Amino acid sequence: MKKNHLIEGQREKSGLSAHFERGDVFSDQCPSRDVLKHVTSRWAVLVLLALKGGETHRFSELRRTINGVSEKMLAQTLQALEQDGFVLRVAYPVVPPHVEYSLTESGMQVAEHVVGLADWIEDNISTILETQSRHIEKISV
Repeated sequence: MKKNHLIEGQREKSGLSAHFERGDVFSDQCPSRDVLKHVTSRWAVLVLLALKGGETHRFSELRRTINGVSEKMLAQTLQALEQDGFVLRVAYPVVPPHVEYSLTESGMQVAEHVVGLADWIEDNISTILETQSRHIEKISV
């Protein structure tokens, strides 16, 4: 029997797929870096937070919820998250168009991590603001 035998049902992986089986965000060649960029962008974090409850939202609802986001940025963010498999987009063939967005199972999982970060920031915002203020005073002198 060969030393490098494959378990039944497994395929031999080669090239980039073998190298990045887990992912390596420190590598500029790893696709996980792009996914990290998508998930951690300002608007993506807010989209994930807005959808984390499990319900569906229309585009206009998301735009009203996420103050300050432009239509263009919201559309681009939703497209990136959909492409990565985190957001499900359902378009209904009616006039006017009716499109709903919700999180996939993977989206719910990544949203849990984002929620933890956002909660920590909100819980510690006064300390963060004090530190920022001291830093500004220090460099102004």
